Amino acid sequence: MRDESAGGTAVGGGEAEIVGRDDDLFVLRSFVDRSGGVGGALLLFGEPGVGKTVLLGAATGYATAAGTRILVASGTQFEAAYSFAALHQALRPLIEDLAGLSPAHRRTLGVALGVRHGSPPGLLMIANAALALLDRAAAGGPVLLMLDDLQWLDRASAMVFAILARRLPARVGLLAAYRIGEESFFDRAGLREHEVRPLDERAATTLVAQRFPALAPRVRRRLLAEAQGNPLALLELPLALTDRQQSGMGSLPEVLPLNRRLQAAFESRVRGLPEPTRHLLLLAALDGTGRLDTLATGDGGLAALAPAERAGLVHVDEHAGTVAFHHPLTRSAVVDLSTVDDRVRAHADLAGSLAHRPERRAWHLAQATIGTDEGVARLLEDAAHTARSRGDAAGAVTALLYAADLSPAGADRGRRLAEAAYLGAVVTGDLRDVPRLLADARESDGDRPLVSAVAAAHHLLLSGEGDVDTAHRLLVGAIEMQPTPYDGGNATLVEALYTLGWVCYFGGRAELWEPFRAAFARLTPPVPELLALLAGTFADPARTAPALLGRLDRAIADLTDQADPVWSVRVGLSAMFVDRLTFCRTALTRILSDDRGAAVTLSLHARSLLGLDQMMTGEWDEMRPLAEEHVALCRTHNYRLLECIGLYLLAMLAAARGEHETVKRLTDRMTMWATPRRAGLVPRIAAQAMLTDALGRGDFEEAYRHATVITPVGELADHVPHALWVIMDVVEAAVRSGRSAEAAAHVSAARASGVAGVSARLAMTIEGAAALVATDEEAPARFAAALAVTGGERWPFDRARIALAYGERLRRGKAPTEARRHLTAALDTFQRLDARPWAARAAAELRATGQTAGHLAPAGPGALTPQQREIAELAAAGLTNKQIGERLFLSPRTVGTHLYQTFPKLGITSRAALRDALADTGATEPPASSA
Repeated sequence: MRDESAGGTAVGGGEAEIVGRDDDLFVLRSFVDRSGGVGGALLLFGEPGVGKTVLLGAATGYATAAGTRILVASGTQFEAAYSFAALHQALRPLIEDLAGLSPAHRRTLGVALGVRHGSPPGLLMIANAALALLDRAAAGGPVLLMLDDLQWLDRASAMVFAILARRLPARVGLLAAYRIGEESFFDRAGLREHEVRPLDERAATTLVAQRFPALAPRVRRRLLAEAQGNPLALLELPLALTDRQQSGMGSLPEVLPLNRRLQAAFESRVRGLPEPTRHLLLLAALDGTGRLDTLATGDGGLAALAPAERAGLVHVDEHAGTVAFHHPLTRSAVVDLSTVDDRVRAHADLAGSLAHRPERRAWHLAQATIGTDEGVARLLEDAAHTARSRGDAAGAVTALLYAADLSPAGADRGRRLAEAAYLGAVVTGDLRDVPRLLADARESDGDRPLVSAVAAAHHLLLSGEGDVDTAHRLLVGAIEMQPTPYDGGNATLVEALYTLGWVCYFGGRAELWEPFRAAFARLTPPVPELLALLAGTFADPARTAPALLGRLDRAIADLTDQADPVWSVRVGLSAMFVDRLTFCRTALTRILSDDRGAAVTLSLHARSLLGLDQMMTGEWDEMRPLAEEHVALCRTHNYRLLECIGLYLLAMLAAARGEHETVKRLTDRMTMWATPRRAGLVPRIAAQAMLTDALGRGDFEEAYRHATVITPVGELADHVPHALWVIMDVVEAAVRSGRSAEAAAHVSAARASGVAGVSARLAMTIEGAAALVATDEEAPARFAAALAVTGGERWPFDRARIALAYGERLRRGKAPTEARRHLTAALDTFQRLDARPWAARAAAELRATGQTAGHLAPAGPGALTPQQREIAELAAAGLTNKQIGERLFLSPRTVGTHLYQTFPKLGITSRAALRDALADTGATEPPASSA
């Protein structure tokens, strides 16, 4: 760990020599004591040289004395390109404990840390596995993660550590330090922070007097004024002065800005070292790992480090086989003093000693290369693929761009640029550079490789700068240029087919699928199982899904052990139209933490799938914040197409709750954007929201008009999967607008398709639709069959609508007692869901039977969802929305939404009434699980 002075040194963890840091030390000791019990995170921040590293060392000593196990990692400027380097540093002492983890966690960490091969895990999967490992380690006593120089952590490690910091188990703490004003991939939002400030005048004077008692008074005063309480400046600037200057007999140098003074102080100490020593220091600075075996490349061997060690610039630990710079600016000074030739030679030497570590070797060879070199570019491309396989797509893009720079002009350079564009568009979700990269790739390779077409298609659709037909032509043309039969093992070709299917889905026209079907039929075995499932369940499920259900159910069951977020999303897409999304929730939820990271596109897909399932299963209060955050993320990243999916979820919720103007505003936004871009899916899902809204308002003629936008009445439209979601809606709109024959034809088409065997929801809604068109004699049996479908209760809104229709038919049939039973059940569900127009319809029918429905009464604490209950209890205990969000990993806005929805359920209007409203069902102390 670096020794960045805090006003005296604390090497080895002692605190006795630290000057002027009593308050800081109290904060650190309190944190160590607390984290040893309930866990938690604390970040130290301050200017360079203010003493953060020595305070970390003091905390280490205090924690070690208390029996805490310390896990250390430090960021370095020259190691930031290596994926999970810092995570490997921190968890390396626990590698032997991997055997005690679950197979999924063991595999995830093994892949991320590079000790085994496998599909690339998502960052949340890696964080969950690391949490399991830390939790296991904490069983033997408190554990403290000690991270220095957060601003220099590699991207992948920083993002994982940011997740860990918010989810640490009991007895595990995270103490970290970063420089103020430095950019970092570590997300600090909401974490507790403590600023390490410069020393006050009294402490600064004491420090200088202790360390430099021979300084002349006027020289001491000058240094105190110039250093402005920065301990590193106080300790290092005197070392740059000659004996005559320190004694006051010689003139002092002119005043320089603080950073320049410090840099000059370090450089003056480095310049006087022998050339072999400076070369070894340059190797250590550029390597960043501190491993002595990597530095043993010169004729003089490691003995050349001795002058630097005697000068106090580095600390060599022969037992651990490591060398560490005492101050981070020493490393910067070593690099700044080197020439280009020095650095090229150093990188070449490092590459020569890293034959057993090909990824690092490739990076050093790249930086040792002047001009182009296809051999090195190929090695760096391999390093990019390694980074991608470990879940670091952003690192892979960086490596590919560097490889392209090293490539001679031609196809290889174009291919690497195209692949970087592809990863940017498809995986990392960073669309900003995609057009430029694709243009550069086309200049290098006029053949327009397949990967370019995939990247361009994603960019055209996601950003909204193009249209569906252009993306479709681009992909189909690139696929048809490939030699036939198509190789089912060609990952790029398979990805192109996935993308083509996605384009066809959003296009929403049957003819778009014809080239996909033709290409799929030409694939040589083995055809990827997931591509086959998507082709059968996503394109035209009414005709092709039933035969694939067994295979799909096996794929869903395997999600438990699946670390690849792309796979999880695609299984979720396969499950969407056959009502199996609920069983994918755990896998999809694992993806959600990466909103600001390298997989934002996947996070958005996961959000839309989870929101869709919550909409269909009646978890509307949970769906709203998820959909709102989805829309906000899409706006941040300019994902206009995916934004429409979030708007659809919000429009469906508004429709069910009778917010007609909101439905109109949201659907207008969707259709105005999608229509000129030929994204036919979007007007259909907008029509579904307007259909639901019109049914709730009782405007059945308008409802029928919207129904026909989705599917012709009397058939399940070809390659329109959403037709399965509106079977009962279409029939109700037709029946109530006087089109009984069309309604009956639609029921017949649904029955003939066989989709009633696909899911309980489809069986229930098809039976309910059949009841709507049945005669008065047949209707009761049909309604009873619909309500008796096993598992139908999972879709409460659909089931309550069937109960409402049954009650209406019974009332008209002069069976008021039986009608009341079904109408009351429907009313209860509509009230719980806050489906206001439907509740009003049910209440009106109840009144017509002679029973007064009364006003909608508060449902009480029992009606709260588990998350609403937890938020309400924390609010009742006095926590602010921000504090609640930090505990539960939610945004303050989401917390506010939940509270807004909670108050009516409890029959209150203010936060102050929460405690009394909750008192009858339990205490209002913060839940233990949230601590």
